[in-house]
Amino acid sequence: MKLRKLYGKLLENITIEVAGAEGNCIARWEGKVVFVKNAVPGDVCDLRIIGKKKKFLLGEIVTLHKSGKDRVDPFCDFFGSCGGCKWQQMQYPAQLEFKTQQVRDAFDRIGKLEYDTVPGALGSELTQFYRNKMEYTFSHSRWLTREQLNSEEFIEEPGLGFHVPQRFDKIVHIEKCWLQEDTANKIRNWCFEYALTNKLSFYNARSQEGLLRNLMLRNNRKGDWMVLLTFKYNEEKVIRDMLDSLSKQFPMITSLLFSINEKVNDSIYDLDIKCYQGEAFLTEHLEELQFKIRPKSFFQTNPTQAEVLYRTALDFAGLTGEENVYDLYCGTGTISLFLARNAKSVVGIESVPQAIEDANENARANGINNCRFVVGDMKDELNDEFTTTYGKPDVVVTDPPRAGMHKDVVEQLLKLKPPKLVYVSCNPATQARDLDLMRDVYQIDQVQPVDMFPHTHHVENVVLLSLKQLP
Repeated sequence: MKLRKLYGKLLENITIEVAGAEGNCIARWEGKVVFVKNAVPGDVCDLRIIGKKKKFLLGEIVTLHKSGKDRVDPFCDFFGSCGGCKWQQMQYPAQLEFKTQQVRDAFDRIGKLEYDTVPGALGSELTQFYRNKMEYTFSHSRWLTREQLNSEEFIEEPGLGFHVPQRFDKIVHIEKCWLQEDTANKIRNWCFEYALTNKLSFYNARSQEGLLRNLMLRNNRKGDWMVLLTFKYNEEKVIRDMLDSLSKQFPMITSLLFSINEKVNDSIYDLDIKCYQGEAFLTEHLEELQFKIRPKSFFQTNPTQAEVLYRTALDFAGLTGEENVYDLYCGTGTISLFLARNAKSVVGIESVPQAIEDANENARANGINNCRFVVGDMKDELNDEFTTTYGKPDVVVTDPPRAGMHKDVVEQLLKLKPPKLVYVSCNPATQARDLDLMRDVYQIDQVQPVDMFPHTHHVENVVLLSLKQLP
């Protein structure tokens, strides 16, 4: 049936069955799978069809007749609009169960892997205000809800907040976000009010005009803050006045930065970032290690749970102090430095030059001298010459991006055959794909999901592999 005949169709008394992909839940209607947002397994509801794909339908809840046992009231006023926390309507223990099942499903359906068990995901100590970094966008015209559009009293105005899912030009104005410590809300709201009071223009993503573009906030657990404001134009006096006022209002800002972005996209990684006041970095501690965090640095956004993740990887590695370790996709060297305390030597590989600079600086700051870091594309760098230079690894730890490892990297690992391989992944689906490619050589010894992002469907997963005893 074509979408025009299905769009808007009301499906009555539909039971939500299980949690599905991308934070949606799954229902069925006339043999068709229906993905439903903001639902909980066990809900009985009326659904409206709002989209159709080749193999499934998209629906939204119109009337909730019966709540599933794990349904709770969302704590954020913007739940369902910004798209950031898609599982706020679900109790946290249930979220952990579904994240664990997500790993099992990936291993069973995608990789068809052999393993003993997947234990329950390790939950986050903090489920609110757990992030140390947030990015916001200024918009000349905020996103309007149906209620606001229908209200005669509503006056269109600028906004500062998050992108509406799949919309580059629409921003949900946020007054309170529950992801980062409340100082972030105070700084963001101050910037918004300052801009209104001083009649500063907000960016229009379609016309590409307007002074104020982006705001990034980072903090450490000590209470220091980094603020990066990005402007479209280099209006020196206006920028100076705003930064001076911001600094005076919030003395906890120890790193005050700004940049000028005349490009179409919002990426900061090719921008020249100026330090206006204070240091150009924050310092964070993970266990007894310290790390410098710059505005462009990748650093785990849930530092408390990052310690759990890295400790899991270290425990799986089972180092005795005699091992030569490779850390693939090492970033700024966080896992490398965790490993180095228990290894003979560690060599990290990363494609981003700035990350390698940070990794070397972090090693020096921690007095660790058995780590070396190499910059280069993993599929090109990990080769026979590399092994000749740095020695054959006893243990390899790999923590690739969501896309997983390039097939050339997998092939080189199969050629190297390190006795032990620890695979840390932020995407169990691509992890399962890669493990399937290695199944003839490696066996799965241990698995441990770790929840880094409460109220989202995302889950990290750590797997320990060892060489099979082949006949």
